[in-house]
Amino acid sequence: MMFPQLKWYLVLSTYLVVPLLAFCNSYGTGLTNCNLASTYGKTGLFIFASWVGHHGGVIAGLAACGVMMSIISTASDLMQDFKTSYLTLSSPRSMFVSQLIGTALGCVIAPLTFWLYWMSFDIGNPDGMFKAPYVVIYREMSIMGVEGFSVLPQHCLAICSVFFFVAIAINLLRDVTPTRVSNFIPLPMAMVVPFYIGAYFAIDMFVGTVILFVWERVNRKESEDFAGAVASGLICGDGIWSVPSSVLSILKIDPPMCMYIKPSLTYG
Repeated sequence: MMFPQLKWYLVLSTYLVVPLLAFCNSYGTGLTNCNLASTYGKTGLFIFASWVGHHGGVIAGLAACGVMMSIISTASDLMQDFKTSYLTLSSPRSMFVSQLIGTALGCVIAPLTFWLYWMSFDIGNPDGMFKAPYVVIYREMSIMGVEGFSVLPQHCLAICSVFFFVAIAINLLRDVTPTRVSNFIPLPMAMVVPFYIGAYFAIDMFVGTVILFVWERVNRKESEDFAGAVASGLICGDGIWSVPSSVLSILKIDPPMCMYIKPSLTYG
């Protein structure tokens, strides 16, 4: 086995429980459009990490979490596809067959894509392009599942609890205040993103917000009709460009010019 820490009976337990969780999650996703696969995965991570204990609990928890999230997320995606087929009057059977074909292709394409990125970029480097912040987060959660809250830094749990209630208070304030006021109250979820993946993401969001703001002032009707299409094009273009960028990196072809912003050095 690739992960010997994850014993056969743990894998069996995972596959016995996951179908029930997948059904619950897909049902909830169909009603709310909220996919809670990561929540189920984190719960399983803590359970399996604490179950195995100090002798391989971290790896076992992470592996079980990956299995659970993959299956549960696929079930919710299928539910979303069924909703799309219903809205477009498509055949549910054709949609299901297409899902099976896509899953089979993903079993080949996903590992190859991972290998391409792994060979091309410095994955996980906190100063690189692909920081992979969730790698650190899930690993720390698995360690906490084995060691308990004692592994957390001093005052970490207290600070987390305080900001938990602060986030609830901010969201409550947004809901009870008039629109002209709530528009200027930040979303806690949006505030958290830069803490995970870095401040550069906040800069990108700010630039996009300014462009959309100006567009709405110039032609509001046009911005409402085409803002989603423009955003989708930018997202797809940025994602697709990573493939030729990976190929160029493997071939050791460097760009003729590269701009990098970093803190200034102080010489004594």
